[in-house]
Amino acid sequence: MLDTTMRSARVLFYSHDTFGLGHLRRSRAIATALAENNPNVSALIITGSTVAGRFTFPERVDYIRLPGVTKRADGSYVADKLGFDIDGITSVRAGLITAVVKEFQPDLLIVDKEANGFRGELAPALKWLRNNLDTRIVLGLRDVLDDAETLRVEWTRKDAFSAIERYYDEIWVYGLESVFNPVKGLGLSDEVKARMHWTGYLRREIQGQPTDMGKPYILITSGGGGDGTALTEKVISAYEQAQDLKPDAVLVYGPFLSGDKRAAFDERVDALNGRITAIGFESRMENLMAGASGVVSMGGYNVFCEILSLDKPAIIIPRTKPRLEQYIRASRAEELGLIRMLDNERDGSSVDSMINAIKQLPSQPPPSTGNYANLLDGLNFVAERADELLTSVSTG
Repeated sequence: MLDTTMRSARVLFYSHDTFGLGHLRRSRAIATALAENNPNVSALIITGSTVAGRFTFPERVDYIRLPGVTKRADGSYVADKLGFDIDGITSVRAGLITAVVKEFQPDLLIVDKEANGFRGELAPALKWLRNNLDTRIVLGLRDVLDDAETLRVEWTRKDAFSAIERYYDEIWVYGLESVFNPVKGLGLSDEVKARMHWTGYLRREIQGQPTDMGKPYILITSGGGGDGTALTEKVISAYEQAQDLKPDAVLVYGPFLSGDKRAAFDERVDALNGRITAIGFESRMENLMAGASGVVSMGGYNVFCEILSLDKPAIIIPRTKPRLEQYIRASRAEELGLIRMLDNERDGSSVDSMINAIKQLPSQPPPSTGNYANLLDGLNFVAERADELLTSVSTG
């Protein structure tokens, strides 16, 4: 561990967060682990999340919020609040990021997923760091990104390959190569492959006591909720159609499911007389999951880590657009006996399939009975590896 008499070690996180909560939640979990492991570390997260202020951050971890952008249904982006076109808002964000980098002068920069940042907004800061500081720069990748051909086209368009070659000292994959290799088939150079570290999945812990809802329940969550309408519709329909369906459910919409869709769902939930309890947002999802008999989810990275960490029987209903990420993860996890997947093509898309799955969920085996062990060493690994990189900066 670093000598605490030295200048505070500074770790900067870049989390672009144009849609959903995944990048911010992952960055927050890692920043917390680094600060708890090393009392000499101060961590700052640059995030585009419009709901960052709803989360709590521990001592020596803080965040700066960039002007938000919103992803449209067609995949294009617009400024969330300001009257800027996408080029204008990207330029503003890039300037803010570079200014923070120059003032904060990080010893370690950890970038979540986007090697050049959203629409290249991180590139000027990366270039400045390489020309002016001895900062160690890490690209963090989740366990699954997309199918190889789609990812190759995307990374070529975003100039990610050259950014990785030019700027990044290491690549951390927050999973295990034996479970899934997110960069297989991309043709990465041997030099880049030598910089890769497989961390394991990122363990999650409850804060305080599990949430007590006063009755048995299953947890329904679609993460941020922006693309969770289909899952929410199917669950509510299941409880409407099967009047005797048990256990009751706690449904977390997520902060990005709002407006008329949210109002219509609320009306239907109210008519179920308490069989479903709806919540808009929960910053301590781990606590709510800890008290549940099981989980129904779309299967993003963070909720998958929570399911593994809290050892909860789970049904994953993955989306397949705009990415195959969730489907690939759920398919592999089911193969390993960790969760059950509901696949529309294999299991049918009827409400009956959801009803039957919910009925069986409390007696479904938890992940710990599956065919894989020692999945959850990720936070320990990144904390130790970050210390090594920070030490190399201080002695380099």
